[in-house]
Amino acid sequence: MASTESQRRWRGKNHLVKRQLNVMARGLVHDYLDEIAAATDLRGKGEAVAFAAFAVRLLMQQAAYDPAAAQRLADLCETYRRDRDLYQG
Repeated sequence: MASTESQRRWRGKNHLVKRQLNVMARGLVHDYLDEIAAATDLRGKGEAVAFAAFAVRLLMQQAAYDPAAAQRLADLCETYRRDRDLYQG
């Protein structure tokens, strides 16, 4: 864990462009994030979270115009809800 002073400096430097997100998640999710980062040449789990949010947002936009994308999104949501306990921290 970063020191209080280090956290204060980070927040002061990045307060206009970034917000820190600390999320408790099961080891399985951390493994998924490592896998996503490695497969897509990202800089780590934090960037993998941002990429996952970007990918879901893109799918949501496509779903507005493409029935196949809408079905993929609906399937993804249904599967996540069904297995939610596996992914929560």
